[in-house]
Amino acid sequence: MARDSRYDILFEPVKIGPVTAPNRFYQTPHAAGLGWQRPKAGAALRGIKAEGGWGVVCTEYCSIHPTSDDSPYGFLTLWDDDDVEALARTADAIHAHGSLAGIELWHGGSHAANRMTRLAGIAPSAIPAMYHLPTTARGMDLADISAFRGWQRDAAIRAKRAGFDIVYVYAGHDYLPFQFLSPRHNQRTDEYGGPLANRVRLLREMIEDTKDAVGEKCAVAVRLAVDELHGPAGITSEGEGRDIVAMLAELPDLWDVNVAGSLGNDSKSARFSPEGYQEPQVAFVKTLTTKPVVSVGRFTSPGVMVSQIRRGIQDFIGAARPSIADPFMPTKIREGREDEIRECIGCNICRAANNEGVHLRCTQNPTIAEEWRRGWHPEKIASYRKREKVLIVGAGPSGLEAALSLGRRGLDVTLADRNAKLGGRILNESALPGLSTWIRVRDWRQHMISKLNNVQVFPSSEMTAEDIAGFGAEHVVLATGATWRRDGVGVNGMERLDLPRALTPDDVFAGAALAGDIVIYDDEHYFMGGALAEKLARAGQRVSIVTPNPSVSSWTAMTDELGFLQARLHEIGLTMQTGRLLLGQGAGHLRLACTASGKESEIACDTLILATGRLPDDRLLHQLSATPQPFAVHRVGDCLQPSSIADAVYSAHRFAREFGEAAGAVPRRERPPVKDFT
Repeated sequence: MARDSRYDILFEPVKIGPVTAPNRFYQTPHAAGLGWQRPKAGAALRGIKAEGGWGVVCTEYCSIHPTSDDSPYGFLTLWDDDDVEALARTADAIHAHGSLAGIELWHGGSHAANRMTRLAGIAPSAIPAMYHLPTTARGMDLADISAFRGWQRDAAIRAKRAGFDIVYVYAGHDYLPFQFLSPRHNQRTDEYGGPLANRVRLLREMIEDTKDAVGEKCAVAVRLAVDELHGPAGITSEGEGRDIVAMLAELPDLWDVNVAGSLGNDSKSARFSPEGYQEPQVAFVKTLTTKPVVSVGRFTSPGVMVSQIRRGIQDFIGAARPSIADPFMPTKIREGREDEIRECIGCNICRAANNEGVHLRCTQNPTIAEEWRRGWHPEKIASYRKREKVLIVGAGPSGLEAALSLGRRGLDVTLADRNAKLGGRILNESALPGLSTWIRVRDWRQHMISKLNNVQVFPSSEMTAEDIAGFGAEHVVLATGATWRRDGVGVNGMERLDLPRALTPDDVFAGAALAGDIVIYDDEHYFMGGALAEKLARAGQRVSIVTPNPSVSSWTAMTDELGFLQARLHEIGLTMQTGRLLLGQGAGHLRLACTASGKESEIACDTLILATGRLPDDRLLHQLSATPQPFAVHRVGDCLQPSSIADAVYSAHRFAREFGEAAGAVPRRERPPVKDFT
């Protein structure tokens, strides 16, 4: 197909100092959880982005010195010359497809706990460490600042030797250079503190030092948070953020601008922000500089991308999460296949992986971070050696993924679902406040399945064990999902309770009558408790939420949503009781116990909704297992293990990739050579 001419502007080359990007698609630096320990996996991940058409592909954060150690999380290092060869793999993988390679040099300051190196943390002033440990970062003296500038120079020289085209000065996300900029962190009274001109001094010196270090070979980019989102107490886009850009406007070769205060502000989930949500804070930058500008905003729509360029908001389309969800987005737009874009849903499962200290996960793209480890490619899958017939029962996220991936492998696939609409759990969950983008998980797979002649889809077709036995398939895949528990068993409450009047989210979605004082008991701790409470409260119901954890939906801290969610629930006036374990249900009340003291209490309750654990719907499995069958039976997704949509999709994708292969294949691991230092 021919490219839509409206999108031609996205494929114009753009000059960045001494180098030129082949198009306007810019994969901004983002964590992958692979770090210095997994250079082959990291190189493969970035190489796929370049193959997919991103004109600039950047690394994750790369520490310039052992005083910036983010262990146990995955980060890169350029501490010495031994790091150069490992990072050259990534630069080479990006260059192999004609893209520019960028590297984000990083010092965390008081953000770095230094758990591995056990060195003292440093900061502009003596301030408490921001994460991990009850300790205080040491205030830097002038000798420390001079040493720090040397670390940046040395790392920049190593980055140039490794083959990178763009070298970053990283002054965002509350890291060390930004801590010097912000009056919230910088309490100095010397030439590096006080007035803004003094607080900008170190950033100016870092840019000049880095340009001197890389010479005419590399471009120097500045990543700057132009608004802390802390109001007048910090840097704002109307105040000092604007002034910083004005002071340094022509010094770097590129401005990479965003909002900060925390990583959660920069990577805000779709639940709390629309596409392009950072525009109000960053739009001013191009009015102050002639240098190219890039920013992010979870861009997935080509029309919105073009608008950003034509309206002068930015010169590139910056993306982290959308490039994870679909590494081939630029190629699909270039080839007139924008209908095939696997759009980011903004669920922040990728951020959860980073916060948990593991490699990337993505709800939409199950191949991310598996490029080297399992040899998976997001757009390619091996054909199956035989033309076998597969029946998939259930068209939720795992059933759809199994049908698509097995269909792409060339099997004859039949997908049956008892409901008139495909999507399973996604239909209900995407109807919750802020989660409408989740329907993209269904929509993309349903659309791509429609392009395959060897996949037949039958909605409104409930399959019994007898139906399955008579179908004549060689393989049956059960993707029948899971149901919410009615016995109160959850993460904290492991004892089964007799709760005959309790409802579950399944009942609510099915239209169960709700009356009086409604209490949602949240012992699952992801999105369901808080989102369902918000939905009911906005519908005018008298609802409160009880949880044994210190906060409602506490696991959303992993997706960087917890603070936004707490603000939302307070805003709508939701009553919340935390640290309370459910003991039982009486007439018009619940019995609770303090999780710390065990002290019992009661709360008024006419309708109890349990958001605790889920059980796999494996009834068909047991029925089919009761008698020998001439076909193989498999389970995927929630039917195998109730979990997130991301895990359900991954389960089905891995099944399809490994279909017909020997069971128990161990993914490749990177092991450093064993040297005898004795």
